[in-house]
Amino acid sequence: MPPPDQPPPPLPPTDLPSAEQAGAGQAETGTDRAGTELQVVEQLLRELAPQILGPLVRRYGGFDTCEDAVQEALLAASQQWPVDGLPDNPRSWLITVASRRRIEMLRNEAARQRREETVASIEPAEPAPVAQADDTLTLLFLCCHPSLTPPSQVALTLRAVGGLTTGEIARAFLVPESTIGQRISRAKSKIKASGAEFRLPPPEELSDRLAAVLHVLYLIFNEGYTASSGESLHRVELSAEATRLTRQLRDRLPSEGEVAGLLALMLLTDARRPARTSPSGALVPLPEQDRTRWDPQAVAEGTDLVTETLRTAPVGPYQLQAAIAAVHDEAAKAEDTDWRQILVLYELLETMAPGPMVTLNRIVAVAMVHGPQAGLDRLASAAAEPALKDHHRVAAVRAHLLELAGDLDAAREAYRQAAALTLSLPEQRYLESRAATL
Repeated sequence: MPPPDQPPPPLPPTDLPSAEQAGAGQAETGTDRAGTELQVVEQLLRELAPQILGPLVRRYGGFDTCEDAVQEALLAASQQWPVDGLPDNPRSWLITVASRRRIEMLRNEAARQRREETVASIEPAEPAPVAQADDTLTLLFLCCHPSLTPPSQVALTLRAVGGLTTGEIARAFLVPESTIGQRISRAKSKIKASGAEFRLPPPEELSDRLAAVLHVLYLIFNEGYTASSGESLHRVELSAEATRLTRQLRDRLPSEGEVAGLLALMLLTDARRPARTSPSGALVPLPEQDRTRWDPQAVAEGTDLVTETLRTAPVGPYQLQAAIAAVHDEAAKAEDTDWRQILVLYELLETMAPGPMVTLNRIVAVAMVHGPQAGLDRLASAAAEPALKDHHRVAAVRAHLLELAGDLDAAREAYRQAAALTLSLPEQRYLESRAATL
């Protein structure tokens, strides 16, 4: 989970001129209008892509070839719509064009296999009406099929449901484009080999399958919130995409408490992004942040969401994490934080969903309630766990608690150790700066 002392980064500053600089009454040029229209088309196509892929896979099968057909339809739209204008029903237009292309593929394939008679019965009629929401939801479940590894689930979800290109995914995760391409290709092959049908899981499997979907969205958000490696502290495109997809999932499954919990967690965490880094890009820890820069709308929406779902749905891990984030966000000043309530919530969370990061965050809460030595005592035993061995966050928590306890020499050494272990350059710089100031 996102560590409570490291909230999200600020929005990147815009290079666009202000209304005063541009001339508030100046007429928009043809080039400006064309650029705006192109952006509108690009955004619309990105939103529609999973809504087109779902019906095609349902109707014709073949994830790979259906995606190829969708890409050709999207390409045609990107070329025609800015010139001819949007059709009355963009989604139907895309489904029709993609369906015709998919049928051509079927015919060509059948011709090669000398099965023209079979293909002759397939007519390029308008696709039967389908439930848009169900198709997008079904596609999301398919991308998170249990036969796939989490990295493959993440890549395929971003590609097929999020509409990101292979290059965009590769740049976001700082891996070669060929690696992401191979990952997606293998994922499609595994889905095909598994014989998975394009349908929602049966009721008896829905709970387990939904847990996998939520975990994938959680992983995507976390990588955007605190990048695991590289120059940037955050990758806004990933956290924004995870939030968008989770919001869609919430619209489709409004009674699922954990979906609401995850969305609330994302909103409450991302609300702090404007205050998370300094103008120079340096990480700003939670106690030192200017809370007036937090997004009040996101805080309000997230708080309302988690409050409502805790009243009406069975409690789950994402709801508890959202409740913890809400307690942090509701404090006007760092010293107003209700650490006793946070400790109780972490104890519940550790009982329900134990994990190394939950343990570390609970230890921080223990220290804030019972003093730094109580936290250090618990950290000594927790650090021996295999999952936490040589983890930079263990050293970072130890350094923080030693600093609170007044042992500055030991704290300085622990900060340096944490800096040497992390792969994130912004975190490394922050930890080194802490060591230098002690």
